[in-house]
Amino acid sequence: MTTHPAPAFRDPRPALAAAIEAWGGCDDLWVFGYASLIWRPEFESVEDRPATVYGWHRSLAMRSRINRGTSERPGLVFALVAGGCCRGRVYRVPAADARRELDRLWSREMPTGVYDPKWLPVRTPLGTVRALAFTLHRSSPAHTGDLPDEQMLEILRTASGKFGTTLSYLLETAACLRACNIRDRDIERLEALARRHALVAPQNVES
Repeated sequence: MTTHPAPAFRDPRPALAAAIEAWGGCDDLWVFGYASLIWRPEFESVEDRPATVYGWHRSLAMRSRINRGTSERPGLVFALVAGGCCRGRVYRVPAADARRELDRLWSREMPTGVYDPKWLPVRTPLGTVRALAFTLHRSSPAHTGDLPDEQMLEILRTASGKFGTTLSYLLETAACLRACNIRDRDIERLEALARRHALVAPQNVES
């Protein structure tokens, strides 16, 4: 596998301060989840809804050197990248609890400052809300761009980190989205690719 230089550490504190200032502290906090924040949120909310963000899409295109890979053999995790649209879930955190839960979110999502947190308009069945979303800029050293299938298969076969393999992360996200009645054609394609190459037993991938 081709090695890539690790992205430079970015102090996550300025981004947290900017997020808190943009939130304002008076209203409830909304957080948009598009991958593991749906099936392993690790923060407390009092409501969640189906949600869609326009102008951004879910992409398995961010290198992971800790959670789903290593420095020597990076894995991949999903990121929210500009273009298209993304269906997920949006979570409401009461204003009184939001500062504490933001600290928990930052510890989980922003230990190296890799994401670009943004406040995005998110459409829900009960109206549009303004939600915090963890996006990734295409210029980031962590962004892989589109990978050829051969490279993707090598990552799915071999990459493993603190929380398990890239393959298990992909499958967990896929299963969670199906349970939420969210269809993602790119994830379906990656599951089918893994199945064709015997990385996943047929009975473990639902049609």
